[in-house]
Amino acid sequence: MHRLLLCAATLLVLAVSMSSAGTLDDVKERKILNCGVNAGLIGFASKDSRDQWSGFDVDLCRAVAAAILGDPGAVNFVETTNSSRFTLLLGGEIDMLARNTTWSFSKDVGLKIDFAGINYYDGQRFMVPKSLGVSSATELNERRVCVQPDTKTAMNLQEYFSRNNITYVPVEVETTAQAQTLYLEGECEVFTADASQLAAIRAAFKAPGDHLLLDDVISKEPLGPVVRHGDDEWGDVVRWVLNALIAAEELGVTSVNIDEMREGTNNPEIARLLGTQGLMGEALGLDAEWAVRAIRSGGNYGELFARNIGETTPIGLSRGLNLQWTEGGLLYSPPFR
Repeated sequence: MHRLLLCAATLLVLAVSMSSAGTLDDVKERKILNCGVNAGLIGFASKDSRDQWSGFDVDLCRAVAAAILGDPGAVNFVETTNSSRFTLLLGGEIDMLARNTTWSFSKDVGLKIDFAGINYYDGQRFMVPKSLGVSSATELNERRVCVQPDTKTAMNLQEYFSRNNITYVPVEVETTAQAQTLYLEGECEVFTADASQLAAIRAAFKAPGDHLLLDDVISKEPLGPVVRHGDDEWGDVVRWVLNALIAAEELGVTSVNIDEMREGTNNPEIARLLGTQGLMGEALGLDAEWAVRAIRSGGNYGELFARNIGETTPIGLSRGLNLQWTEGGLLYSPPFR
């Protein structure tokens, strides 16, 4: 029996060794991270006039690149759409997807992809012109709503109106851009999407103040980075880079004080996060300073949020559910121990 257990353990070690070669090794050899992002959603991922990328999701890509390659600029940003994002990921054209993607059963199980965590807790809402004179989604009976058929947005819309015994007139669109155009032209009176997306779209309007985001939240939309199913080592890297940014905010580690914290702290979890204790980097196939570089690249989660989409930006999003769990929100990193 003892020999059988030894043989089983040996086979397990061999299996792990054989499976370890994957995306992480590819990124290291290539010296660049191919990261799929939204094709122009202000605050999350967009390019300026000099073709420089910025945004909340962009900064996550840079943090992963910094952790692995030591350079937050070592990222090839690949623009993706609703229809192309999973094809590009599963086909190997991108290493990870950081693009307003909802973690759901149908995506996780049906597409055989893995979510590496949640970086934004969202929900579907409605945007209307203030001139429409409504203050609640229950007042939208028989209104024209721009919607892409056969999407989760359309399904949520239909289920919400059915539950509330009201009707709507669907104005079918092929893309978010088309929906935006028809909404501004008055072809549809209502624009529905994830709240973060609506806020980003409204910020780009010539008169954002003329449009209202109704308070009604009709769905749960946990958004997070996505990797290919079956490459566990790579999934661990993306997951724990995200967790490092979240944990850093909870523990008070910022891009400003990180060097001071690393030089001396009496909190063992901070020491493990910053690599002065333990072997967490080695376990991930990285060096001891992987999290230090990730945090230094753009700051902790709170810094990323405030700079890109927070209340002082044109997007104007409050933290809400994305507050740390210690402050009444849902944001929560597993412990670094």
